[in-house]
Amino acid sequence: MSTFSIFITLILIVCFLLILVVMVQNPKGGGLSSSFGGGGQQLGGVQKTTDFLDRSTWILATLLLALILLSNFGLNSGATNTTNESKLIDAATEQSIPETLPEEIPEVPAESSPEQ
Repeated sequence: MSTFSIFITLILIVCFLLILVVMVQNPKGGGLSSSFGGGGQQLGGVQKTTDFLDRSTWILATLLLALILLSNFGLNSGATNTTNESKLIDAATEQSIPETLPEEIPEVPAESSPEQ
């Protein structure tokens, strides 16, 4: 398994966890914390649940960004070609470019005026 494949797998796992954490939250103060008894005033642990979800969202988003940036290092690790140029560019330089003008200009016979 290549390094890039490992990064892609980790990115997918973090994306799935980030989706779960965001879906549990409610933007208007509800979500998981509201199902434990209403507002944050009744239970002491409800506010900590909201803080945990908020903090985990930021941590997972930062981890996702870092994994995406680090996956660039694993992109070329399995490549056997050490040059960064494209194969199309190499193929284009190998082909011979036809000349635009012929080497010898053929002589054109002069037009004769028709006799009347």
